[in-house]
Amino acid sequence: MQPHSHQKPAVSVVVIGYNDEDHITEAVRSALAQGPAVREVVAVDDCSTDGTFALLTGLAADDERVRVIRRDSNSGGCGSPRNNGIDAVTSPYVMFLDSDDVLPPGAVDVLLATARTEDAEVVSGLCVRRELPSGREVPWQEELYAEPAVLDRPTRQPRLVHDTLCVNKLYRADFLREHAIRFPEGRFRYEDFVFTARVLAAGPRMALVPDRVYVWHVRRSAEQLSISLDRAGIDNWRARAEASRQAYEILLNSGQKELARAARAKFLDHELRMYARELGLRDAEYRQAWWTHTREFLGEYDAADWTTGPTAPGRLLARVILASPEPRDLPRLRELAARPTRLCPPYARDAQGTPVWAADLPQVTLEPFLTRPAHQLPLAVDAELRPRARGTVLRLRLHEMYGRVAAARPVAVEVEWRHREQGRTRRQGAVALRPAGEDLWSAETAVDLTALGAGTWDLRLRLRFADGTTRETTAHARTGAKLLRRGVVPSLLHCVLLVQPYATHSGALALRLATGLRGVTSVLRGRLRRLLR
Repeated sequence: MQPHSHQKPAVSVVVIGYNDEDHITEAVRSALAQGPAVREVVAVDDCSTDGTFALLTGLAADDERVRVIRRDSNSGGCGSPRNNGIDAVTSPYVMFLDSDDVLPPGAVDVLLATARTEDAEVVSGLCVRRELPSGREVPWQEELYAEPAVLDRPTRQPRLVHDTLCVNKLYRADFLREHAIRFPEGRFRYEDFVFTARVLAAGPRMALVPDRVYVWHVRRSAEQLSISLDRAGIDNWRARAEASRQAYEILLNSGQKELARAARAKFLDHELRMYARELGLRDAEYRQAWWTHTREFLGEYDAADWTTGPTAPGRLLARVILASPEPRDLPRLRELAARPTRLCPPYARDAQGTPVWAADLPQVTLEPFLTRPAHQLPLAVDAELRPRARGTVLRLRLHEMYGRVAAARPVAVEVEWRHREQGRTRRQGAVALRPAGEDLWSAETAVDLTALGAGTWDLRLRLRFADGTTRETTAHARTGAKLLRRGVVPSLLHCVLLVQPYATHSGALALRLATGLRGVTSVLRGRLRRLLR
């Protein structure tokens, strides 16, 4: 991203914060560092009780571009302080920044230059989620920002409903005022959903840029989790569903039927899947409340909402939930939600031989799976690590699925380990898949733990069929007395290795490795500290 030093002051950055003295200085400075294009930074303190306001006052004394607004009372949300900022800005363009995030260098320049060149009322760029303290970055809605694009109206790209963030965008201030576009006031969670729907409903001319324009800091170990991470209570799910409902109604009532339909599909593809895969972490009371509320919400969908993608993971989850008044099949639902390339057995048929979700739930038909190509089926693979005298062996088992796998004739599986923090991979090549009894195929390959090295490694597989097609998937972690467990193994390269195979929240096999005496000691100390708490 190259900065445009010729830009004239034209942008107001609204920074909101509440009791965030540890991070708000970095956020404001990242906005000021954007250069002369930023006319002002409007910092809105939501009546903090820590040192946040004092820090902002000090920043304003050091740089005349900083204007501080202190609310008389805490709003309980993010919408009201952002609205205060909208009311206060004096620049032609405005963007938003949360107190615990940052703007990367050049973000404002590229957004502003695009807005002027393309005469766009809204310009949106790539946001990256940065996991802290590891620093691992994950692009948000990367598909939308693969290439630059200019849209006369949002309906040109229905997938825009998936990017509900307000912070990775530059808005023409007059556009927001003309259409009275504001955030929900008060203690309203997921206010971005509603604000973004109001923006799209107004039909702005939009431009999309592939540049990184926002860094979203994800602090999972923070004492106070962000709204998007604090999902343990049922109120969070109810709030998310309500925000999704309002977004849909805003789009529908504005005549944007295609975007409204896309918003409903997005709820199934994203929200429903995200919360369903965490159901196993919740208690029975939460699960029952979640199930009941979700059934009520999905009951608002009409026939047209179910016509496309009948085997898509979110739609299949929704159909199972609607068909059963009580929570059921949670492990199977969790894996489908987290790993849509895998539908675990059992595979049932109804009295007519049609594939169904379960024998006692025949109304949830899986008949479309009979016509999908094998390389698009959600195939189930189990994986286990077993110790051997000369090392460690990975054993894989591929399950039959309604006769489709046998018809496609699986021939091999390619094994890859991916480092979760660094993204680097280590491939082991192809291993032959052979029949292993009724409805099973198996493969076995050695795993060089020493070559992998320290870190967390996720297993990825690519199945190959006789016709040359392939299917990428993950593997379900099997457990048992003879399988490899946590332990220390000798290593010529590292002296020792601490090995811990485990199942992720979605049930997939992963591997943690610590190398050398120092690494092993560090892991053991951390585990001891957790046990003593």
